[in-house]
Amino acid sequence: MLKPHPVVLRRLVEEYEALAGAETPQGPAGPNPRLRDLAYTLCVSTGTRDVRHALETAHRWLGTSTAAARTRPAALAAD
Repeated sequence: MLKPHPVVLRRLVEEYEALAGAETPQGPAGPNPRLRDLAYTLCVSTGTRDVRHALETAHRWLGTSTAAARTRPAALAAD
């Protein structure tokens, strides 16, 4: 399975969590369309079918990518 670039994945997670935190109870129109789009994109990006699992997977991958970036030599990190 292809993994999304960490920068893209981090942006998706941050935007989803910001919108989800600001979300008010669902009105007659249902949840925010952007929130739905982000949930779908996170699920597709992580190969999951539930946004909670997508967020768990994304956080795990981002934690791994952050640790890998810290352990790379400075010459490689600049690329």
